Amino acid sequence: MSDSVRLELDGAVATIRLDRPPMNALNREIQEAIRAAAIEAGERPEIKAVLVYGGPKVFAAGADIKEMATLSYADMAERAVGLSACFSAVAAIPKPTIAAITGYALGGGCELALCADRRIAADNAKLGQPEILLGIIPGAGGTQRLPRLVGPARAKDICFTGRFVDASEALAIGLVDEVVPAEEVYDAAMAYARRFATAASLALRAAKECIDRGSEVDLATGLAIESQHFASLFATEDQASGMASFIDNGPGKATFAGR
Repeated sequence: MSDSVRLELDGAVATIRLDRPPMNALNREIQEAIRAAAIEAGERPEIKAVLVYGGPKVFAAGADIKEMATLSYADMAERAVGLSACFSAVAAIPKPTIAAITGYALGGGCELALCADRRIAADNAKLGQPEILLGIIPGAGGTQRLPRLVGPARAKDICFTGRFVDASEALAIGLVDEVVPAEEVYDAAMAYARRFATAASLALRAAKECIDRGSEVDLATGLAIESQHFASLFATEDQASGMASFIDNGPGKATFAGR
């Protein structure tokens, strides 16, 4: 991992913390460190939910343009797949993930936020895909995850113009899920994440995979994926204890072991 990316643990919640002042520019080292942190967070059983956070002032203002400016087509053709894979590692974490967005989340920063399951933004946050202003396009999921979230027309507007989307508009179009005062962003994200500390982690993993995979296939295939995961959970301790608790004590009182 990198000194500029830390995996911090607070109980059952891990935070992938970006710390490269002043703007958390996402150079190659940070990209690879994000991938390593995401893989570790996914593999550690004591971690039940994951935050992605850039600190109180800025989430991430995009790629390190100085690092990219002199690259040739051959250079970027070699690196582009790896770049996308670094962020996709966050999307692939088999646990609930929350992006806590402060300040700017632009370019690669916006693409990183798009990889989370939920986005909680500061009321002064600015999101966007300004790559077009550099003569390029988003290269780490912006043209793919953004339209799946806000629809093709809105995604085209954001990518074609390179404009910044403020927090209120981002909430209105579904680019973020919640807006809170800037000083409350991390605490709000942590409070949401802690809801999963004692949840049925295997069922959460199955629900996430069904939704993510189902959004990429036709309905019949999606329903088949759902049926398979639904049935598989009847081989878990959590299903047995959860249903027994419901019968004996009513809903919402079960204790889950994550097995």
